[in-house]
Amino acid sequence: MTVRNNTGLLNKAAEENEQNVRRIKAETGKPVIGYLCCFAPPEIISAAGAIPYRITGQPGMDTSAADAYVEPYGCTYVRNILARAVDGKLDFLDGLIISHSCDMVQRLYGIWTYSHPLPYSYLFNVPHQISPWAQRFYKRELGFFQESLEKFTGHQVTIPELKNIIVKYNHNRFLVRKLYELRKESLPLIEGSEMLNLLIAGGTLPAEDFTVLLEKTTNDVIKRKPDGPKAPRILVWGSIMDDPALYRMIEEAGGKVVADDTCIGFRVWEKDVPLTEDTRDGLTEHYFVTFQCPRTDRGPGIKRFDYLLQRAREYRVDGVVGYSISFCDPHKFDYPDLRDYLKKEGFPMLLIDDNYSFEPAGAIQTRLQAFIEMLK
Repeated sequence: MTVRNNTGLLNKAAEENEQNVRRIKAETGKPVIGYLCCFAPPEIISAAGAIPYRITGQPGMDTSAADAYVEPYGCTYVRNILARAVDGKLDFLDGLIISHSCDMVQRLYGIWTYSHPLPYSYLFNVPHQISPWAQRFYKRELGFFQESLEKFTGHQVTIPELKNIIVKYNHNRFLVRKLYELRKESLPLIEGSEMLNLLIAGGTLPAEDFTVLLEKTTNDVIKRKPDGPKAPRILVWGSIMDDPALYRMIEEAGGKVVADDTCIGFRVWEKDVPLTEDTRDGLTEHYFVTFQCPRTDRGPGIKRFDYLLQRAREYRVDGVVGYSISFCDPHKFDYPDLRDYLKKEGFPMLLIDDNYSFEPAGAIQTRLQAFIEMLK
């Protein structure tokens, strides 16, 4: 099987994210605020007059620069991000927002802001359980977060202004869902690696710029003609994935990534932010209650995976490939139950346990090829 090459548009977007944000910063004069997880909504960053930039890693890079700050058995993803900061690769950032998605990421905040302080920094506290009091806590935290940004940028956010930003982001969610719909076809018009490249680029752009990129991409994709033989349809689930390497490996092994459940993937695009009278209510509903992250306890029972089973059926997948970064406890704890649940429902699952390097690539490729051959 021949994997379709990414379009020049997507290649450019994926390879020049940092150059793009530097250019936009120079043109607008707005500060760039980096964030690792969307629990701290980018809509609020935008409304406060800043440019939200989703910080990504570089799988397989030398992380020795982080050795002086964090132990070698720490999360490889966190080490990677810290090494990029220490090496000056993120010197265009004016601020840093870290959400308490896990203990290691929270620790990254302390190390980064102490050793390489930025003009602005904020630790966004997020409860780990879904309950009425937790929702009230998160909603209150949104208010503190907004006040902190307003003080830094000098821009007071109005309710109409924030609602307008939410509408723009919701429009992008609509456009992303349209592209996902095209992947339900027997021969998807857009590869999984292309889609992930697009979403990674979207996390580094203002909403208006991402709209332009999405519209151009959609116009390009709908003109394509389905080609190639039918292939096993794969859903990818797991830890943070901000590089399309695994998707390309699946494609080269003869599979088609038609759906996903990752934090840069469909999790944040599946539904719109509700337009509520108090904007914090809608943001709480979307980013805290609805966002299906394993770090949030939704109570005991296998029913917590029903949404994923529904997605597997909707996209007519043949199997699921899980991806777990070393020491990523939330996903590792969920995996055994999820694997057994999906197997019972007729969806076999393969887990790729990796140290955020995709090495040795040959071993991973062999396992993927064997799994896809089994699905055939």
